Amino acid sequence: MAFEKIKVANPIVEMDGDEMTRSFLELIFPFLELDIKYFDLGLPNRDATDDKVTIESAEATLKYNVAIKCATITPDEARMKEFSLKYMWKSPNGTIRNILNGTVFREPIICKNIPRLVPGWTKPICIGRHAFGDQYRATDTVIKGAGKLKLVFEGKDEKTELEVFNFTGDGGVALSMYNTDESIRSFAEASMNTAHQKKSMMEDSRTYFKRFTEANWKSKFEAAGIWYEHRLIDDMVAYALKSEGGYVWACKNYDGDVQSDFLAQGFGSLGLMTSVLVCPDGKTIEAEAGPWNRLAHRAKLDDNAKLLDFAQKLEAACVGAVESGKMTKDLALLIHGSKVTRDQYLNTEDFIDAVATELKARLNA
Repeated sequence: MAFEKIKVANPIVEMDGDEMTRSFLELIFPFLELDIKYFDLGLPNRDATDDKVTIESAEATLKYNVAIKCATITPDEARMKEFSLKYMWKSPNGTIRNILNGTVFREPIICKNIPRLVPGWTKPICIGRHAFGDQYRATDTVIKGAGKLKLVFEGKDEKTELEVFNFTGDGGVALSMYNTDESIRSFAEASMNTAHQKKSMMEDSRTYFKRFTEANWKSKFEAAGIWYEHRLIDDMVAYALKSEGGYVWACKNYDGDVQSDFLAQGFGSLGLMTSVLVCPDGKTIEAEAGPWNRLAHRAKLDDNAKLLDFAQKLEAACVGAVESGKMTKDLALLIHGSKVTRDQYLNTEDFIDAVATELKARLNA
């Protein structure tokens, strides 16, 4: 059945990778007249370009504001041998995050027929992860024997020296972490902006957050009838388990990493978690799962009502296909357990076909 293609005025960056996101993207190409700025972030090409392709893709995202990323491999020693790599390249996600200075938001896609380990979660919980600094950029050392551990900062005009601990026994380990006002401010702005757009309350386990949010966002939240507050992480975890969901939960780096996986399992599946990197300018995003997110964002930036309608129907088609019983094996296992039979799930290509059929029906309607 022929469809008039929707014209998309501005480009979208595509970061191809090591898995199958492009297979799903091919679903939308027949419906959109779209300029794709393509970058191959597959491990062999990252090695061939000395990882310059990753930097170029991030710079293109800053230019065009919207990027779709496929999952990529961060190599270990085994991958070094498997791919005959020149170097153990760093995580592409980390490189891209550092260039974009963005905050990672992960949110579950709720399907009625997918069982949840936490049945009380009837609304999505959106985790915002401050994916910079802290444990992931820490400097550590092994302490051998007795002695004093000090933290020293040598500034332009002053020097600060703090005694951290006096080791009197056999020693131990030490870890020094940091973050920057610029990064914290960006995290705060992205989190509050996301919460304001979603019209949901904002929970935060990071006390430094208040420095950068109170003046700019308090009146906006009050006008929208939503609120935020600061909680310690243990209190927030307890609250989350007892809540019905429906809020943005902003976490520091390690907490966000752990809690996003905790939420994924509680809602049913890691495969049903979207992942969106949001920049503090509110305009630039890069996302892995849920292609409708990027299309909807492009539509809003371009004021393209037809594209926004298409993105919303694409999301509904994906959810509708699963809720009608058409799903991949990982989801079928959640419903049927280990007794799942071959007629109860589809391979990737057949699932994409099922979504395409569902999408065409919704577009015709």
